[in-house]
Amino acid sequence: MSAAAFQFGKVAVLMGGRSAEREVSFMSGTGVLAALRAKGVDAHPFDPAERNLSDLKEEGFDRCFIALHGRFGEDGTVQGALELLGIPYTGSGVMASSIAIDKTMTKRVWLSEGVPTPRYVLLKNDNLGADAQAKVLQALALPLIVKPSREGSSIGVFKVEKASDLPHALEEAAKCDTDILCEQFIAGDEVTCPVLGEGDTAQALPIIRIVAPEGNYDYQHKYFTDETQYIVPSGLPEAEEKVIQAHVLKAYRVLGCKGWGRVDVMIDAKTRQAYLLEINTSPGMTSHSLVPMSAKAAGMDYEALCLHLLASAALEHPSTDKEAA
Repeated sequence: MSAAAFQFGKVAVLMGGRSAEREVSFMSGTGVLAALRAKGVDAHPFDPAERNLSDLKEEGFDRCFIALHGRFGEDGTVQGALELLGIPYTGSGVMASSIAIDKTMTKRVWLSEGVPTPRYVLLKNDNLGADAQAKVLQALALPLIVKPSREGSSIGVFKVEKASDLPHALEEAAKCDTDILCEQFIAGDEVTCPVLGEGDTAQALPIIRIVAPEGNYDYQHKYFTDETQYIVPSGLPEAEEKVIQAHVLKAYRVLGCKGWGRVDVMIDAKTRQAYLLEINTSPGMTSHSLVPMSAKAAGMDYEALCLHLLASAALEHPSTDKEAA
């Protein structure tokens, strides 16, 4: 084991979990595990859906690489448990994670800070009748986007082009969450921008432009086909890319994110205004994932990225000697 790898001690790669993104999480975690081991790190797989988190303490793990996605992994719950256990972990802390997993709460913070994001209407799954539908159509017009407020990987997301399609989209999204986000549709370029670091030292990585078949960047096209094109360098005008990166950094910082993240953005084809859709605080690390792709364009390969993220693992509230006593 190298000196650099030795400093990390025994590392758990948290993968799997209980969310709808369990399958993708295993894909991410398997890649991270192999990369860390290739760098000499004493890394082990750990599925919180199959084991008690208390085992991490009992088995002497020194830090955790969180490769969980979605609920019970990216939403502040695991982060809070690790804070209580005193085990440093990768990525954002409890508050930033819990806000970022909720697209509606994220929008509320962003709008209060002047971060551009599409207009929206929030519905509850027990009130999706004619009055609620009329409210959505009046506020947003067609086409519009319907999505669960607290899911990722495009699960439960629908583009509604006809009013007659709205009830089905709401019904399907309601199967995933109690909160359904109806959002203004932005026609134009779809891009994503990863961020590494924390606070004033956080840095935006190169933007990736996403070109999916028929503009449908869904779960299947994200992870299981090679039909989607990922263009990096993005080909956007340099000034436009810098403006988007500035918006992304502000969005990341105002939520208090750290370690890493990825912000998804739509650029209006007519006005070239960028609208930030959501932020992922535990982005994918699969063979199709975008943070590794962007990092590579910036000169950091997959193994180096994993090691960099592991090195950033921390606790938001490290115990003092007084607290420990």
